[in-house]
Amino acid sequence: MRAPLSWLREFVDIDLEPEALAERLTLLGMEVRGIERRGLAWQNVVVGELLSVEKHPNADRLSLTTVTLGAGEPLSIVCGATNIAPGQRVPVALPGAVLPGDRRIERTEKMGVVSNGMLCSGDELELTADGDGILILAPDTPLGVPLAELYGDVIFDIDVKPNRGDALSIVGLAREVAAITGSAVRMPSFEVVESGPDVADRLTVDVIDAALCPRFVGRWVSGVRVGPSPEHVQMRLLAAGVRPISNVVDASNYVMIELGKPIHTFDGSRVERGHLVVRTASSGERLVTLDHVDRALDPDTLLIADDHGPLAIAGVMGGAASEVTDATTDVIIESAIFDPVSIRRTAFHHALRSEASLRFEKGQECRLARLGADRAAALVAAWAGGSVARGRVDTAPDEPGEDRVRFRPARVARILGADLPREAQVDLLARVGIAVASPAGAADAKVDLVIAAGSKPRTVQVPAAATLEAVVPSWRRDLAIEADIIEELARVNGYDRIPSTLPATALPLFRPSPLALRDVVRHSLAGFGLREVVTHALVSPDHLARWSWSAPPAPADGEGRIDGTPITVTNPLSADHAVLRQDLVGGLVDTVVLNRRRGRDDLALFEIGKGYGRVADAPHEWWRLGFALAGAFDPPSWNRPRRAADLGDAKGVLDALCATLGLDGPEYTALATEAALHPGQAVTVLARTADGTVGLSGVVGAIHPAAAAAWDERAEGTILAEISIRGLSGGVPSVPRGVNPSRFPSVERDLAIVVGAGETAGRVEAVIRASAGALLRSVELFDVYAGAPLGRDERSLAFRIVFGTDERTLADDEVEAAVGAISAAIIDAGGRIRS
Repeated sequence: MRAPLSWLREFVDIDLEPEALAERLTLLGMEVRGIERRGLAWQNVVVGELLSVEKHPNADRLSLTTVTLGAGEPLSIVCGATNIAPGQRVPVALPGAVLPGDRRIERTEKMGVVSNGMLCSGDELELTADGDGILILAPDTPLGVPLAELYGDVIFDIDVKPNRGDALSIVGLAREVAAITGSAVRMPSFEVVESGPDVADRLTVDVIDAALCPRFVGRWVSGVRVGPSPEHVQMRLLAAGVRPISNVVDASNYVMIELGKPIHTFDGSRVERGHLVVRTASSGERLVTLDHVDRALDPDTLLIADDHGPLAIAGVMGGAASEVTDATTDVIIESAIFDPVSIRRTAFHHALRSEASLRFEKGQECRLARLGADRAAALVAAWAGGSVARGRVDTAPDEPGEDRVRFRPARVARILGADLPREAQVDLLARVGIAVASPAGAADAKVDLVIAAGSKPRTVQVPAAATLEAVVPSWRRDLAIEADIIEELARVNGYDRIPSTLPATALPLFRPSPLALRDVVRHSLAGFGLREVVTHALVSPDHLARWSWSAPPAPADGEGRIDGTPITVTNPLSADHAVLRQDLVGGLVDTVVLNRRRGRDDLALFEIGKGYGRVADAPHEWWRLGFALAGAFDPPSWNRPRRAADLGDAKGVLDALCATLGLDGPEYTALATEAALHPGQAVTVLARTADGTVGLSGVVGAIHPAAAAAWDERAEGTILAEISIRGLSGGVPSVPRGVNPSRFPSVERDLAIVVGAGETAGRVEAVIRASAGALLRSVELFDVYAGAPLGRDERSLAFRIVFGTDERTLADDEVEAAVGAISAAIIDAGGRIRS
């Protein structure tokens, strides 16, 4: 909010320099974001008096004036304005002057006559909105004085916090200044001279729903003459950031800035029979608002209407049909209290955030309806003439009393960490208009003390003698519980005066980070050449149906199972972000498609994120690792041709990840039931920990060509995986343990085993492990071959088999016996040893 210092001084005495005042306000919680000095742009602009105004000898539309500055020779200045006359005092820009916008004034010749400067309009000086004529100053304005000394001002740009709607006004900020300086606040005059007929003969008001409009106060002013506001009013409004319009409308805006009470004025002649109705809109109703936009009104929009139809959107913007114009003679002044939630929703729905709605959204003090109507009526009568009808229309004349909030003075020190004696607390609260009283009743009685308000209020029973009652002024709607009073004490006393105190409690013991295992997985995958991405948690319903798993494998030990119905957003911003995801692979597919659309074909991506579901009306979450390989996983070089990533590359990533996490080698099982994956290139994966629990499980495979074609053909050939890892939701990696190397050498044998094309390497490895005996240490597949001289339906799987023992060096016959047992088992299983 913009607050001119001169306007603040009207209500409170201020001796501080602007910078010092800004600092104190900021420490009080009213952050001053900037200080503007009006008048700095008026260089060499002084007050002069017109001695003569004559017709220009060479131009019909120009005048030749003689101006005195009170000392020195009179100046001859050419002027094109028509509102000037001898004896008037006006602002004079002398040669060399600089005006706002860096406009420079020099001695010039106009139609053969030298002009020694320029007479200035209010618009040229950014003092008033009148750009058609010269700014006429008061007759007693001292001559020769720089204009900046007379009309310069300091304007504070103050960030008023959302809970302090009362401070969105000059009077509200004056109260804050009074808390700093200790001065008394002077309120504006609310006296209204009533000389017209009884208001009931001119104006009636019906409120259909009092919950949406708890109070409506109306006034009637007859015989007004609409025109420009007095120039000092225009100057003040412009300084506060409000554009002057007319004396009647400016009166309503003046009250809004001064008191924080939005006021609306209607042309009385355009209100059917002077009857206003506050109601919600009917289906199909429309209204052309003051910004000349024809708006469709929904049933939740609160209106001010007459018997003919809508006149204004309550608390947001008036209608063009009833606006005050130059022809207006009768004015209806509306000063109402509206439901903050209703106004906020209406302003959001119509994308109309006005200065009025901003104040209504934060809640309004009930008595402001009466005070605002009286103040506006007095100003309209003073600035536009006319007579104010006797009395006011008031739908709720009984104003609520002041609230009382109990607090415990002894608790202040515990909450703030600063010792404030009871007497000091009473004095500090008095500075912001909060009186303090002792609770009534017996000293040993128990009283209820409110510690939480809102939809779930809470109270505690405390001894009455340990409490005080803060009598909260009606404008402080933000003070409702004990903690609010304590915070107010800290604010007024000064946050900077609260001493810094280190915690006296013992620091907690070391707690391992719940993100430790997640970070290990991230760093490992990045080391393997994958890039981490973060995709949207909100997806479309079609996205969810296309990429969800039909039969997800059991999760790793301690991790959440994929379960529950989808969770939908009640009011999504987009249909593409309407449901919480239940998988990660869909987002990875979209990322692959997006990158390929932009010419990046080789991708290796991973994401660690959550899936969501609803189980028995409660939310359910689970953590998963997803990765996608598309294009070439290994970058090609001069000695290595480009090769598209395949299922083997994904298995290699999982093998390396299991080794990093200290898990046993993964076991793969063919998978042909997931519609999103190719039935011949998809497997489930399972890896166990040393104690036999499931440490890793999931699904990995190539995207099904039909699924890729239905979604986006750029996704074809992508390898997808979604993995559950023990501890991913919040765990630490296992501590690696070293194993002493054997003192005896191991023996390696390579076996090339020919099997049918449909046989899996996993089953062949299982046969080797089952038949190799106790001397077997490891089995590793290192080559796959298909082609001549093998049959068309055959392929060769080459395994490196390591034998050894910690007790002795193996003899050749022991190794050969084990190899023979493996060969026999292979033959029994339908394979053969390739020689």
